[in-house]
Amino acid sequence: MPRFLSSRPDSRLIPLPWGTPLAEWPTEHLVALPRGLSRHVVRFIRVGESVYAAKEIVEPVALHEYRLLQDLTRLGTPAVEPLAVVTQRHRADGRELESVLITRHLQFSLPYRSLFSVGVRQDTVSRLVDAMVVLLARLHLIGFMWRDVSLSNILFRRDAGEFAAYLVDAETGEMHADLTTGQREHDLSIAVTNLFGDFSDLQAGGMLDPSLDPLQLVETIETRYRELWSELTGVEEFPERELDRIEGRVRRLNALGFDVAELDISTAGKTIRIQPKVVDAGHHSRRLMRLTGLDTEENQARRLLNDLDTYRARNNLQGTDEAVAAHQWLATSFEPVVNAIPKDLMGKRDPAQIYHEVLDYRWYQSQRERREVPLTEAVHGYIDDVLTSLPDEELSADSVTLIQPDDAQALVNPYDPSQGYVDDEETPYDPWEDDAGENATEPAVLDLDTLRRLRGPKN
Repeated sequence: MPRFLSSRPDSRLIPLPWGTPLAEWPTEHLVALPRGLSRHVVRFIRVGESVYAAKEIVEPVALHEYRLLQDLTRLGTPAVEPLAVVTQRHRADGRELESVLITRHLQFSLPYRSLFSVGVRQDTVSRLVDAMVVLLARLHLIGFMWRDVSLSNILFRRDAGEFAAYLVDAETGEMHADLTTGQREHDLSIAVTNLFGDFSDLQAGGMLDPSLDPLQLVETIETRYRELWSELTGVEEFPERELDRIEGRVRRLNALGFDVAELDISTAGKTIRIQPKVVDAGHHSRRLMRLTGLDTEENQARRLLNDLDTYRARNNLQGTDEAVAAHQWLATSFEPVVNAIPKDLMGKRDPAQIYHEVLDYRWYQSQRERREVPLTEAVHGYIDDVLTSLPDEELSADSVTLIQPDDAQALVNPYDPSQGYVDDEETPYDPWEDDAGENATEPAVLDLDTLRRLRGPKN
């Protein structure tokens, strides 16, 4: 009998065929969803209306990752939610099976290959890069060293006009009280190397815009990370007559979506020195949650709060208590828009994203018609013109196969995208494993300098 370790047990998991390797599970228990590549056997399993991701892995690693994901969830870091670890699995003949880590499927999330398979513009890639940089900085702020940053280990969710990145795989991670500069630089170096390989793979598969260069992309990630980290933690000195710069620093961090819980301020003569000591992400989402109870991504919260401010100005509510005005906005603006969406279309986008897109649609429609289009009219136009043609990004209860475009290649196994497509003539050649056989004398070491030499001089 298998053993279950869980802080939030789901008894419906117990009858599942844990005595069978995940790769051999009957499809009646599985859901085919897009996902990244993995070195382990991973399946999405359906239990009633719930969907979980199950990863087969050795017990010590499964327990380590489960506890790390618990820590990340407790600290409010964007990561998948751990549900359980199933250990002491055996086949009917008594042979031992690996343990299974179970996490909750992140609704409305997309792996990178789903985003790139339909082609993405340069500005979209830039927004994905920004989301990855913010995720890495947030992890480093809480003392988490990832050690395996890659596109396959990240899920993306739409966040108003941007993306939010979520950690999926934490098996190599380490939690510390604080990270040293050397630890952060090591993590960044791993990220650069892995992401270069990911972008090169997309380039070879024709899924990366020709104007985008993998090496330039990872150099951009390095630059943006350093800039963000400097803004979050860097020391700033200025004359004492410029005290308004203290508030300015806090406002800049708020604009980036971070709250400053502690600011170290010291004086030396006529010079002021400030440095953020405790910085926490989620400035706008926490404020929106406090006012309305809506749980959204950060940029979605920013957009909804801006609309709330506009609503207060139009209805002369500036002198009204903010919480009271927020309740009125929720009842007369947000909820009518969400409630107008037909039930069969609610899987296209999450409610906050729908409201954001309706606001965009309303603005463009008002510009075209040279009049202010009412919100109720805009939502119906948005449904007819936009929403009905969008692909589903939420798993419906009766989903059993991955919906693909008519001209898409068929997967060998829709439950395991890593097995490739049915018309692939041969297994893709991996040059990094070329010397991994018996004749290999020493492991290859790959770093950014090596990548630059391999690529040759820029033209």
